[in-house]
Amino acid sequence: MKVFQKATAAIRRLLPQSKFARGVSVLVGGTAGSQLLMVIAAPLLTRLYTPKDFGLLAIFVGLLAMFASIASLRYEGAIPLPEDDLEAANVAVLCLLAVLLVTTVSAALVVFGGSAIANLLGAPTLKKYFWLLPIGVFSLGTYQVFYYWALRHKSFAAMTNVRLKQSFTATIIQLAGHKLGVAALLSGYVSGLSLAALLMAKSGLRHREFRQVSISGILKAAKRYRRFPIYSTWSGLFNTAGSELPPLLFATFFNPAAAGLYSLTNRVLAMPMSIIGGAIGNVFLASAAEAHRERRLAPLVTTVHDKLAHIAMPPAMVFMMAGPELFAFVFGENWREAGAFAQWMAPWLYVTFITSPLSTLIIVLEKQRHDLAFEVILLTVRVATLAVGGVIGDLLITVALFSMGSMLCWVGFLIWITVHSGNTVHSLIKPTLSALAWGILCIAPLEFGVFLMQGTPGWIVALMATGILISTRYYFLLRQAYS
Repeated sequence: MKVFQKATAAIRRLLPQSKFARGVSVLVGGTAGSQLLMVIAAPLLTRLYTPKDFGLLAIFVGLLAMFASIASLRYEGAIPLPEDDLEAANVAVLCLLAVLLVTTVSAALVVFGGSAIANLLGAPTLKKYFWLLPIGVFSLGTYQVFYYWALRHKSFAAMTNVRLKQSFTATIIQLAGHKLGVAALLSGYVSGLSLAALLMAKSGLRHREFRQVSISGILKAAKRYRRFPIYSTWSGLFNTAGSELPPLLFATFFNPAAAGLYSLTNRVLAMPMSIIGGAIGNVFLASAAEAHRERRLAPLVTTVHDKLAHIAMPPAMVFMMAGPELFAFVFGENWREAGAFAQWMAPWLYVTFITSPLSTLIIVLEKQRHDLAFEVILLTVRVATLAVGGVIGDLLITVALFSMGSMLCWVGFLIWITVHSGNTVHSLIKPTLSALAWGILCIAPLEFGVFLMQGTPGWIVALMATGILISTRYYFLLRQAYS
């Protein structure tokens, strides 16, 4: 017992003293652990399943995400805002009622239109698995509600624990059931979501405020935060559509295999965003409301942007430099084309990485109308670029057009956030240039390896040297955060 207590005390001493940095550390550590399982399993999964299998999973996840984005009518974003826990509990119950409604709608759609939807997307195989969709909608919607409740109480350790169990469950089912094909991919994904929802709900419902919820309190909360369903529901739907429509449209314009290539590339490049950017965004939301009340929001935004830029730049440059070689080496030669996608997608996802965590400022400033306008523009640009690429009939050109259009939209959004937080556009330039300089220095060995040693063991040595330099850079960044 004493040994455990000493070990716990030692770990706590290693954590940063800042509450913000400490929260980020806990979320990053737990989320990194859950993603580590996926990283380890990914090279195995890509050899057990075909690009078509992953394409069918991407289509299913896209449809699920579309429903889940509006499952609670976006009221969940209001859960961290009230000063009173009882009011927040009323908001949470309101969210759960909305989840039940949207789940019912999704079930009806599956029953009466499942076959037509599967055929329209060029994936008729999916129609026999669509019964999993309402289960996924209910699970993900419930998880989101109690996730925001945990975020309100800064229960970061509990949140990371659930993420670990979710990833472990999904990965084990997908690996063990590979002989079942896409059925194992889908059931593993939904099973992980269901377990996460159960654990988060079990933890949240222990709070006594849920036993004091009333109909009048729910109606009052619905009226007080009506901007969330009026504006955020649409912006959330457009945001999810912009993220999840690409694999659907790739499958429609080309084939499910194209959707699989895109989805794996997006998953690999977006992984740092989900680990670090997502954690910083959650802690930023928990801190930004207080910072806004105390008129210290501008320096907080500046600091977070600076750290995100230095974190995101080196990996983005690695994928731009050696995307095809990396994907072929890690996932197998069948996935080399996905690496070519990565070269075009890396700049866009870099900008998204540094902007998305800061976008939670929309909730704090209650600027939902502006967020809606951004999401409409982003969705329009994405659909237009995909349609043009579909007409041209070239998959790589389609990815390039989509990525560049998305990047320009996110750059505009970053400028808007910077200005409305009280900063100037000029404040974006110095951190970006500094991150670029450090990135060039970190990938110098890889540049040498790609041009002079490609196809030889020396290329792997150059990649390892770049990895060491990037890790060393991250070490010093962490030391700065801790101090």
